[in-house]
Amino acid sequence: MEAKNQTMVTEFLFLGFRNHLPQQIVLFLMFLSFYLVTLVGNLGMIILIWIDSQLHTPMYFFLSHLSFVDVCSSSTVTSKMLADFFVEKKTISFLGCATQLWFFVLFVTTESFLLAAMAYDRCMAICNPLLYTVMSQSVCVQLVIGPYTMGLLASTTHMALTFWLPFCGQNVINHFFCDVSPLLSLACADTHIIKLILFIMAGLVGVLSGLSILVSYIYILIAILSIRSADGRSKAFSTCSSHLTAVSIMYGTLFFIYVRPSASFSLDLNKVVSVFYTAVIPMLNPFIYSLRNKEVKNAFRRTLERKMPLLSK
Repeated sequence: MEAKNQTMVTEFLFLGFRNHLPQQIVLFLMFLSFYLVTLVGNLGMIILIWIDSQLHTPMYFFLSHLSFVDVCSSSTVTSKMLADFFVEKKTISFLGCATQLWFFVLFVTTESFLLAAMAYDRCMAICNPLLYTVMSQSVCVQLVIGPYTMGLLASTTHMALTFWLPFCGQNVINHFFCDVSPLLSLACADTHIIKLILFIMAGLVGVLSGLSILVSYIYILIAILSIRSADGRSKAFSTCSSHLTAVSIMYGTLFFIYVRPSASFSLDLNKVVSVFYTAVIPMLNPFIYSLRNKEVKNAFRRTLERKMPLLSK
C-alpha cells in the first residue's frame, strides 16, 4: 500500500465523452465544425482588420487581439480533444497536462481583461468623444499588455499550485481537458487551502475585470441617457451592444463554473458547461462582432470588391 501511494503519475487519462459510436460520430462532427468555424471566423476577422485601413482604430485593435486569444484558447483544448475522440485510451503526459492548463488559464484570463479594456475604450469613445484622441497606439498597446500580464500571473499560479500536489497514482481525469477542478479531485493531499487560494484568485480575476466593465457601462449608460435624440441614443448604444453581448455570455459561463463554491462537486455538469466556453464562445464572438457591426460588413464588402472587381459591377 505504501509503494502504491507513492507511485508517481507520469501521464493522465481523460474519460472524455463516454457515448456509443453513433453519438460519438455526431459529437465529433459537431466539435469539428465548431473548431473550423472558430478558426475561419477569428482568423478572417484578424486578416480583415489588418488589411482594411478604416478598421485601424482602437476598437478593432482590441478586437483583433480578442480573436487571436479565441483561436489560441480553442486550439489549446479542442485540437487535443478531436485528436483523441475515437482513441480508446485518451492519454496526455504530465508535462503536457500542465502545459495545457497553463495555456488555457492564460487565454481565459487574458480574454476577461481584454473585454474590460474594450469596455474602457467604448466608455472613452461615447463619454468623451472630443478627448478620444488620448487612445493613441501606445495607450492601446499598454491596455493590451495588461491583460496578457494578468493572464501570465494567473496561469503560472494555477499551474504551480495544482501540480505541486501529489497525485499518488490517481490519473483518471473526469473531463476532456486538464482543468483545475478535476485535477484537484485526484490529489491525495488536503486541498482545502489550495482550493481557497484558487477560488479567491478566480474571484479576483472576475471581480476586477467585471467591475471595470460594470463601471465603464454605468458611465456609458449615463452618457447615452443624456443624449436628447432617440436616433443618437440608438447609434451610441449600437457601438457597444456587440461587446455587451460577448461579455454577458463569457462572464455568465465562467462564473457558473469557477466562482461558485460548489464547482468541484459537479464535475459532470462542469464538463457539459465547459463545452460552451471552450468551443462555442470562441466560435460566436466573430459573428457577434460582425453580424451586428456595419463597419465590419462594409470592410468585408470593400475587400471583396478589391479582390474580385466583378462583384462590384
